Amino acid sequence: MLELRFIRENIDFVTEKLKFRGIENSRIGDFSAIDQKRRDSLAEVEGLRNLRKTVSQEVAKRKKAGEDAEELMAEMRRVNERIKEIEGLLLAVEEELQEIVMSIPNIPHESVPFGHDDSANVELRVWGEPRNFSFAPKAHQVLGEENDTLDFKRAAKLSGARFALLKGFASRLERTLITFMLDLHTQRHGYTEVLPPFLVNTESMTATGQLPKFADDLFKTAVSDRDLWLIPTAEVPVTNIFRDETLSPAELPVKFCAYTPCFRSEAGSYGRDTKGLIRQHQFNKVELVKFTRPEESDAELEALLADAEEVLQLLGLPYRVVLLCSGDLGFSAHKTYDIEVWMPAQKKYREISSCSNFGEFQARRGGIRYRPEGEKKSAFVHTLNGSGLAVGRTLAAIYENYQQEDGTIKLPEVLAPYFEDRF
Repeated sequence: MLELRFIRENIDFVTEKLKFRGIENSRIGDFSAIDQKRRDSLAEVEGLRNLRKTVSQEVAKRKKAGEDAEELMAEMRRVNERIKEIEGLLLAVEEELQEIVMSIPNIPHESVPFGHDDSANVELRVWGEPRNFSFAPKAHQVLGEENDTLDFKRAAKLSGARFALLKGFASRLERTLITFMLDLHTQRHGYTEVLPPFLVNTESMTATGQLPKFADDLFKTAVSDRDLWLIPTAEVPVTNIFRDETLSPAELPVKFCAYTPCFRSEAGSYGRDTKGLIRQHQFNKVELVKFTRPEESDAELEALLADAEEVLQLLGLPYRVVLLCSGDLGFSAHKTYDIEVWMPAQKKYREISSCSNFGEFQARRGGIRYRPEGEKKSAFVHTLNGSGLAVGRTLAAIYENYQQEDGTIKLPEVLAPYFEDRF
């Protein structure tokens, strides 16, 4: 979230940046009036507390002298009642102000281009040449159903729409991709592997920005004595590892990678990509998360992007990198690159990773700090994350790009060692 003082002192700038993001009907217009009401209430209650202290001392003085203090005691009762009234009002005002602050998205980086939607995203580079097929390429879900490795009908029987049952080759390929990605990121890119919980509390969801704004897109458990959510991405538990902690400068940057299943109800995407593995309620993902010094976060974003790109390069999958425009930028993001893999059956690129720098936005919400060398005061770290990669979409891309005319799937060369019989 943005700092309260920053919003107060830069209200016109914040308002303009919200418009830059395409947000016209925000509550930023209510901020100044409510913030002033809060400050006036704080000043009044502080003045009344000082008055109560002064009157209390005078009452004690009069009683000690044997003088009548009833009038002053009556005044103290009136002061106490007013203090309780103002404190109740202040609590309501602070809750309303907090709601406004929590609803304000991050300020876009100066390099983020303006645009209303993904049509204004800027293509930065393309890697690899799409394959020229001597036959009409089939969609991954068609291939999977024909060779009996992807079963969507039985998955629907088990769980409903937007679930998949992987069998045989597909199941082993999914598992292999997870291991391959984790091996690459830990052994070559220097990330530390973690395996976090797949259920998290409300505080964790709030720190990374999923709550309160995106509650309708999440799955929540119905256990009465637990306030737990199914994670939509490993970003949530991994970023919260250091919630309410202060790191030493020597620890930074911290680089974690994690495999987790991800769960998304995606209430706002009804009717989109209902076929295949592109948009599932449950999917596997390998996530990259970084904690850095503020002055290093821009460079660390470029390095994170390169780490995610190398997965596709080693798999031989054509892709492109785009810089998201202001209107397509995520709520918590300061700057985001999307990596989009080529899908031959659709004849277009589809997102397979988003790599984002959040600045101090998540760290401020989660109280994640570090103490700069030579400084007495701590500062907020910068957090970054990116998919390295979405596993199901990678499997789908392999199916489509490596399909053979007889419907079989050729294995990318880099994965061959993982398929050697080991027993």
